[in-house]
Amino acid sequence: MLVLVAPGQGAQTPGFLTPWLDLPGAADRVAAWSEAIGLDLVHYGTEADADAIRDTAVAQPLLVAAGLLSAAALGDVAPGAVAGHSVGEITAAAFAGVLDDTAALGFVRTRGLAMAEAAAVTKTGMSALLGGEPDITVPHLEKLGLTPANVNGAGQIVAAGTMEQLAALEADKPEGVRRVVALKVAGAFHTHHMAPAVDTLQKAADGLTVADPAVTYVSNKDGRTVATGADVVARLVGQVANPVRWDLCMETFQQLGVTALVEVCPGGTLTGIAKRALPGVKTVALKTPDDLDAARALIAEHTAPAV
Repeated sequence: MLVLVAPGQGAQTPGFLTPWLDLPGAADRVAAWSEAIGLDLVHYGTEADADAIRDTAVAQPLLVAAGLLSAAALGDVAPGAVAGHSVGEITAAAFAGVLDDTAALGFVRTRGLAMAEAAAVTKTGMSALLGGEPDITVPHLEKLGLTPANVNGAGQIVAAGTMEQLAALEADKPEGVRRVVALKVAGAFHTHHMAPAVDTLQKAADGLTVADPAVTYVSNKDGRTVATGADVVARLVGQVANPVRWDLCMETFQQLGVTALVEVCPGGTLTGIAKRALPGVKTVALKTPDDLDAARALIAEHTAPAV
């Protein structure tokens, strides 16, 4: 059984979209998306520097566009399940047919702008903690006033809060934590700092045309599968101010019998976690079009034939 997953913010790197635009029809597709949402995705995906694409309002639509483009390049794929990390959940919603591509990009454009506005109120950020045990790490973070915003599994928790709180964490690591790594994001996402964005997203969600998922959709709110499009969208709205539980998503993958995982562009983060947390599950990360053949071979091997 195959699960198709989409990464979240921080996975972007300068120029990562460049090789994908050489694929037939890709440049035209991205240009049309750019016009639809009022953001030059081609420029930001090919020419912009790291600081420019760190901007929340840019990074989020760029990541969703890259995920949709790379998934389309795979051809006709019928995964057993889909999931996304943070903003990648919007990409996954499009994979599942809950939103069409243009609606997904319009929604993520609103999300990015609203979260950037919320992040501008107080200087905040996020840092990944490598190593340690959740039952020790989480109380330590809370003692420092930080939120365990991403519980990713495989020994990785991401803390979010003010820059002063993150500096205190750097000086006072929880027992067992080897490193604290600042992430390439511009705010404390999935915390109370993002609460102002929720109302904006709810208004945007009210105007969406939504369908029920055509494949199993795994939500990173709690790792549960979601049966209706309305529930998927409601979770997308609330998610910006609530922690991401990718660890619970991976537990669900195991329960579903997942045997292979393909991570769309810019792949690498979720496959890295899966290699540690899902032993025996084969993985491919789509970083460039050179990875497409390996992904197609894995998909063919782990997708049940149509009956």
